[in-house]
This record gives sequence, C-alpha cells and structure tokens, in this order.
Amino acid sequence: MAWFAALLMAGALATILPSSPAAAAACATAWNSSSIYTGGMTVSHNGRNWLAKWWTQNEAPPGTTGVWADQGTCGGTNPPPTNPPPSGCNHPNWQAGTWYPAGSIVRYTNGQYYRAEHDNPGYDPIISTWYWDPYTCGTTPPPTNPPPTGGFVVSEAQFNQMFPGRNSFYTYSGLVAALSAYPGFAKTGSDTVRRQEAAAFLANVSHETGGLVHIVEQNTANYPHYCDAGQPYGCPAGQAAYYGRGPIQLSWNFNYKAAGDALGINLLANPYLVQNDAAVAWKTALWYWNTQNGPGTMTAHNAMVNGAGFGQTIRSINGSLECDGRNPAQVQSRVAKYQSFVQILGTTPGANLTC
Repeated sequence: MAWFAALLMAGALATILPSSPAAAAACATAWNSSSIYTGGMTVSHNGRNWLAKWWTQNEAPPGTTGVWADQGTCGGTNPPPTNPPPSGCNHPNWQAGTWYPAGSIVRYTNGQYYRAEHDNPGYDPIISTWYWDPYTCGTTPPPTNPPPTGGFVVSEAQFNQMFPGRNSFYTYSGLVAALSAYPGFAKTGSDTVRRQEAAAFLANVSHETGGLVHIVEQNTANYPHYCDAGQPYGCPAGQAAYYGRGPIQLSWNFNYKAAGDALGINLLANPYLVQNDAAVAWKTALWYWNTQNGPGTMTAHNAMVNGAGFGQTIRSINGSLECDGRNPAQVQSRVAKYQSFVQILGTTPGANLTC
C-alpha cells in the first residue's frame, strides 16, 4: 500500500502548497494631467489600473472626488527592466518637491533622462508631460517656453484647458484681438511676470463670470441701480441699461462712458456692444485691468508687474467687499483659480496672494 500512501501525500501537498499567483493585468496607457477622460476609460498610475467613472481632467488617481475606481495592480510582479543611461550622462536624479527651472535635465527613477520644458516644483516627469520631455544626452535642447502664436503667453489650448465649460461667446480669438488695445498687458517684465499677469487676469475674470459662463449680470433686480443720474451725460441708453457685462462685469454709466472714451467706442449710447461683440467685451476687461485702481491703490496691471502680488489685483477689482476679512471665502476662490492657472502656464504664483 506504499503507492496509496504516496498518493495521499501528493494530494495533501496539492492542498497545502499555494498556487502560483496570477499574472497582473497589463498596464493601460499612463494617466496624463492634460488629457480628458470620460466614464469607462482606463489608465495606469503608480503600478495600478484605474477606471474613470465620469468626466475628469487633471485629477491623478486615486483622486479626491471618487472619480477613479481601482482596478488592481498591473504590469506583472516584477518591475520592468530599466534601460541603461546614455553614455556621458551625469545629470542629477529627479527629486519630488525640488524646484526645476526650464531647461533642467534630470535622471528619473526608470533610468531615463527628462528635460524641463517649463518651470515646475518637482512634478513627476512621466505624469506631468507638459512640463517635461524625454531627453537624450548629446542632443541640442529646443528653445525654452516658445511663445504661442501671436505673442500672447496663453495658447488657445491652454485657454480651453482653463475654461472647459465656457460660453461660446468668450472666444480666444476675441481675447487676442483685444490685446492690441493695451500692448503692455502680459508683455511687461520677465517671462515669469508675463505669465503671472495673464494667469491673474484670467483667474479674476473666471471668478467674475463663473468660468466665462455668464455674459451679463444674473441678478436682473440690480439693473436699474447702475444709473448715476447726477452725471452730466445721464443715462441715454435707459436707466436699466448699465448692468454688469463681459469678463470683468463692467457696470455703471460712468464706467461705460470712461471705457468707451478710452477705447474709441460709444458705449454710453450702446452698452449692449459689450454683450454682443466678444472683442469689445474683452477690451472693457483689459481697460479696467490696465487703467483703473477701483477700491485699491494701484491698477491690477501694476500690481502684477511691480511685484505687489495677486492679492492687490483682488483689492483693485472688489476689495471693498472682499478684502481685509470682509469675505475671505471669495478671496480664497480667486487665489485657488490663480494657482491653478499659473500651473497650466508653467510658472509660480509669487508672493502676497491675498488681501
């Protein structure tokens, strides 16, 4: 019966010995911060596959909103082989949280080299592909931060990324067409300052319009209140014609008069141009930004180019209602949008963000 005992022992071993682990699923295409994902799409991130439950962009798995469903590990039990570094490369290892100016070259954890195309605070080279490009030693690096077509520091793709749900009225072409009215806007100072000013302007108009969604003021009950009848020119378009319009929500008859005079457009007689012509709308916002102190002590343009900081742009636009602790939530909303936009433009926010 020795054969029977051996058979029993083999059966026991079969029940005791664990089966070999199943191979992990293949990794999906790596998650990319600039890509748009819709429900049902799968990406890989940090060695795991993730399934998008709904539309998302720029939220790395696992995220904070619950949009990503964990699909388990991917790529097998052994890490993929790393390629040997090209000969002659002696660039430093990449470190998360280290500031890298554009042009920096680092060795990533996979043994490959990457070059910073835009300033960044240590973003992951294989995730933040807008900030980093693969680099081969001995090649001539491309020029840093090439200006978008037309000389504006914000490209149309970046504009669309900032305002994915914008009203079709607020066109990029309308904004670019309006820039000629104030040639110093986003073209003064260093490349960093120019990008910061563009981000600051767009963050404030985003706040004012709900992400460039609203063209006119939503509270119609306020419309009759914006006519200062004491002005010598009165309100020729009607008492209720000077409500908030456009990216900066231009309001009051005296502001329409001043903006129109500066731009060579009779906005006092025809304020409706601001809600019907995208270029005019953008020009009124740039007029306020570049020439008006509002409740502040300087223009928003000067605040950014002279180093006073983003907080002073808030003061110039709505400081009497938001600054000095009057409405910190609104201030923080503007700051958060600004921080998001400078990241898209590949720069840093600077100091003095609040008022």
